[in-house]
Amino acid sequence: MKISSSLFLGVYAFYSVCIRLVFAGRSFRLGIRDSLMIAHSFHRHPAFGPAGGMHGATYTCDVEFSKDTLDPDTNWVMDIGKASELLCTVLAKYNLKNLDEVFPNGQLTTTEFMCKQIHMDLVDLIRREFHDFHGEVCVKLWESHKAWAAYSGVVKK
Repeated sequence: MKISSSLFLGVYAFYSVCIRLVFAGRSFRLGIRDSLMIAHSFHRHPAFGPAGGMHGATYTCDVEFSKDTLDPDTNWVMDIGKASELLCTVLAKYNLKNLDEVFPNGQLTTTEFMCKQIHMDLVDLIRREFHDFHGEVCVKLWESHKAWAAYSGVVKK
């Protein structure tokens, strides 16, 4: 069987892109997990159907801290205990709360919105307490074992 050069080049290009995407992230990662229970509504917005009214949710929250290099003194991305404390502090703002009251004015507190909000809160704490952390933070909220949303961004000074 003879393979044409254009097919070979196409497969090679696809393979190269896939490899770059797989290895494009930061080298070292630390993950932590917590959970929170919230109540909220989508203010009867028609796009949300039956979920538009008041309802509760229990989220599992995964946070991943990633860096290109390990800390030279400790050989870690971040102190896992301190990372857990930071997440616990942030989630306390929302745990057992009605998000319609936390975010007034009709804000639609979707899972995607909450990922970004938790991310911003974490980054604020990291900037205050970890001046030497230069990396990325990814927040993932699981609505169930089937559905999740995530938000990630680089921590800048």
